[in-house]
Amino acid sequence: MLFKNKLSAVENEIKNAEDYQSFYQASAYHDEISGADQWKSKDESPDYDFQLIRKRVERIKTARTRGNANALMSILHEGIHGNLGNIASPKLSQQSKLGTKKLIEEFLNQVCNALTFIYHADEREIDFATKLCFFEETYHAFGQSCLMLSGGAGLGFFHAGVVKALQEHDLVPNVVSGASAGSIIAALIGTRKKSELLEDLSAESIFEKFKGWSQFKGIKKEGFLDSRYLENTLIDLFDLMTFEEAFVKTGVKMTVTVSPADLHQTSRLLNAITSPNAIITQAVRASVAIPFMFSPIYLKAKNKKGEVIPYIPNRQFADGSMMADLPFRRLARLYGVNHSIVSQTNPLATPFLTGGKSENGSLSELTLRHAADLAKKNSVYIFDVLEKLSSSDYLKRGIHKVRSIVDQRYVGDINILPDRKWSDFKMLFANPTMQSLTQLIEGAERATWPQIDLIKRNTRISKKFSFYLKLLKAEEKKRLSQEIPSKNAI
Repeated sequence: MLFKNKLSAVENEIKNAEDYQSFYQASAYHDEISGADQWKSKDESPDYDFQLIRKRVERIKTARTRGNANALMSILHEGIHGNLGNIASPKLSQQSKLGTKKLIEEFLNQVCNALTFIYHADEREIDFATKLCFFEETYHAFGQSCLMLSGGAGLGFFHAGVVKALQEHDLVPNVVSGASAGSIIAALIGTRKKSELLEDLSAESIFEKFKGWSQFKGIKKEGFLDSRYLENTLIDLFDLMTFEEAFVKTGVKMTVTVSPADLHQTSRLLNAITSPNAIITQAVRASVAIPFMFSPIYLKAKNKKGEVIPYIPNRQFADGSMMADLPFRRLARLYGVNHSIVSQTNPLATPFLTGGKSENGSLSELTLRHAADLAKKNSVYIFDVLEKLSSSDYLKRGIHKVRSIVDQRYVGDINILPDRKWSDFKMLFANPTMQSLTQLIEGAERATWPQIDLIKRNTRISKKFSFYLKLLKAEEKKRLSQEIPSKNAI
């Protein structure tokens, strides 16, 4: 009884921690007294191939001890990926508040040390071109993480707290997407330097900019809410910056999703690859155009002269979350993404959260997920039939939109969800107060803290790859510039 009371007291400390440091210390103590630390120290577990990981650690250590960079490259080429031997199994993160098996931690350390060793290897052993090729190819094969920010109308400011917590630990991925309300926060990440971002994500800054976004103008065909305040705010935030200009400024691969207002069109991902000259302000304005609330709009772009011109003329776009709340597969094709962090605050997603990719538990949980998947497939079939039978284009569009909502996946590998209360839903279309924003953002930070350690672990190798590849690219640029003869020398 005394032990249970002590454990309960520590859990209460974790729940009520006022900052991450307090949360971390209480969590570490919980692992110490609960026996989780003992579990971490034992390699054996049925949840991953500990023998494979143990052998891989020994091989990397041996190659480093011998100073053999070529052997290290060969070992990493053989099969380094984020879930080698099932080390990314959710079960291995559910046994403790912090960390996982020490063997897995050692494997991550050894891989990162190996990358450092290869980078610093003497060019007489590994020439520069071979080294650069290794980092490019292996990094591409290994993949990287993305951050996807869902829709959620007024609840979407939850993302600000999530990003704030990630930014404070340098964990915001280089690939970011946003739909609907999430597109605002994604665009802030993509257009702000790190020194600017935290200030723009504060409750004070968001309140000042969005305190009047919801202005009812009556029941009108183009939408119930007046969009002028929101449009002026977006112009103030992003001006006429294009996706390409934003990428040049920050290096962030930022995507905004939009949905077509008409039938027979798929959602679009707007970013520096697919639409470099598209104007971010208009993209975000389209993405936040919740049906019946805000009118859909035409997109705009800039030509080579810097003039504003139509982009995809004669086609209007609206709420990105209707068809592409979390566009993981397309981000994977564009950017080599193989791991996702999701901030999910879309109320439409609530019925579908049981299908989480990272859930892995009892037989009852497995049965529930299977039942949810069957219900989704049956619902999609019914909507397809109804759409075929409908003779009205207006009704077809409505059915198609509902089908798109049902047919999406609303979770990722790591999911950060709000501690939802029914009272929160009144914030969907209400102007925020300073108090409501503060509570929402602080709640988002708390919801992110339990995932910080896991995100650090799952992104360590990709961040190390990225770090050294940037250095090599800079060195390549320097060497190429030195090879080009100056005009005076000609």
